[in-house]
Amino acid sequence: MCLKRFVFAAAALGLLLLGGIASSAEGDPGRARVLEGMQRVMGPLPGADCIVPPDVKVLEETDFPAYTQRRITFAVELWDRLPACLLIPKGLKGRAPAVLCLHPTSSLGKDVVTGRGGGTNRNYAQELAECGFVTLAPDYPGFGDYGDARRELYARGYKSASMKGIWNHMRCVDLLRSLPEADPERIGCIGHSLGGHNTLFLAVFDPRVRVAVTSCGFTSFADYYGGDLTGWTHDGYMPAIASEFGKDPARMPFDFPELLAALAPRPLFINAPLRDENFDVSGVRRCVAAAQTVYTRLGAADALRAEYPDDAHDFPDAVRAQAYAFLGEHLNRR
Repeated sequence: MCLKRFVFAAAALGLLLLGGIASSAEGDPGRARVLEGMQRVMGPLPGADCIVPPDVKVLEETDFPAYTQRRITFAVELWDRLPACLLIPKGLKGRAPAVLCLHPTSSLGKDVVTGRGGGTNRNYAQELAECGFVTLAPDYPGFGDYGDARRELYARGYKSASMKGIWNHMRCVDLLRSLPEADPERIGCIGHSLGGHNTLFLAVFDPRVRVAVTSCGFTSFADYYGGDLTGWTHDGYMPAIASEFGKDPARMPFDFPELLAALAPRPLFINAPLRDENFDVSGVRRCVAAAQTVYTRLGAADALRAEYPDDAHDFPDAVRAQAYAFLGEHLNRR
């Protein structure tokens, strides 16, 4: 297992991300501290020597009226292949913007967001493909066709599934950038619930994600179930929150206010329903207010947008439409 701690040097970062994860040219000066704090909890991000050629294998191709869907696997490490669905819109004229679509908690994994989950409010990979975006929907460890991955990642030396998710999703960005149908400079990420916080985790590590949309994905740790962080501690997330930080919000070396601020000035859309039973909306508002000061200081006040629908833990039609318009507005700028 190659889990070398990141060395914040230009050469290493340029090799890994074609630009670096800790670019001082964007975001709050505290961004490096956010990355360091996240790695204290999640474990270190693997080093550049762990990158492998994707070796994409198409398992199945299905024709839909507006797009073609390919069920694929591709290499994300020497020992691991990631299952995903790639949706290519029909009738493209040149390279299109691309969106990585991260699924919520569901045994179906990626199929939830590609229109196979039985509910329309999670179909963002399908709907965005119908709108002309190239979309890629991977499985998260433990879900869909990636059910055994959670056990394997810990055996291979990962400290958390969250960090394995970040690594896999960075490799998804690599794949999108390599596609002839996708514009490598116009890549966004969207996710609901599990996919909502995974979108934020990816975006803070990988500035190639130009626009992020998070739905029902966070609140401050102190506002999460009254400060009881148990839900974050199982093997699908970050066990060290319990074993090293005692499930105590005050001991956590990172939190969502500074994580959101670290994304500035990149465009960020937040869906935070008023009746979300998982992520207390008052905590979300405090996180957004803290981040807004950084966005404003950087001259990007309008790049941070939060919607608070009168709904539960959901991604309602009207807000999804607003999110898609937000993605289009910012990814169609050249």
